[in-house]
Amino acid sequence: MTQAPFNPDETPLPTGAVRRRAPAAERNREAILSVLTRVLPPTGVVLEIASGTGQHAVHCAAALPQIVWQPSDPDEASRDSIAAWRAHAGFANLGAPLALDVRSDDWGIGEAAAIVCINMIHIAPWEAAEALLRGAGARLGAGGVLYLYGPYRRNGAHTAPSNEAFDAQLRATDPRWGVRDMEAVEELGAQAGLTLKEVVAMPANNFSLVFEKSA
Repeated sequence: MTQAPFNPDETPLPTGAVRRRAPAAERNREAILSVLTRVLPPTGVVLEIASGTGQHAVHCAAALPQIVWQPSDPDEASRDSIAAWRAHAGFANLGAPLALDVRSDDWGIGEAAAIVCINMIHIAPWEAAEALLRGAGARLGAGGVLYLYGPYRRNGAHTAPSNEAFDAQLRATDPRWGVRDMEAVEELGAQAGLTLKEVVAMPANNFSLVFEKSA
């Protein structure tokens, strides 16, 4: 897929839109990019789910110029921040953010070469994880990649005391949230035709999960 060079002046920003910054994104972006550089296809459209501030979208678009990076977020303020980062960077391969809720049947996009989701499923209801894996299975072609990043429990147990404390904090904020069992997420993938090909231990007791769409 080709895309015309992006001209920031063609897309007016919302009044008062600012480039928000998340310290976690600054800390983990290089570690995440090191995995993505290895597992993503060399070309095609990569759909990022729950892009948040937009920092990862800009960082990845800069490092992977042959890929069209398509950010998205259901939150309007987050989309404003993504748009502000996009305008600041001016990259030809970075799309305008989509208003995308994975629980919707219409994601506003057809087939993608890969789908990336960073730090979402533990701060969303379980039904969002179900919808994410189901939607990814429907939109990835054979060999397509789904990349997930975040904290996970393994074999029913937390991998670090800090993750256990974080899980308690999440559930106190919203009982529908929480650190998920990796095996349960793997099963969701299997139901959607996605095979967990690789688990990569990441800094700060996080993991990268690399799924591949079956033929």
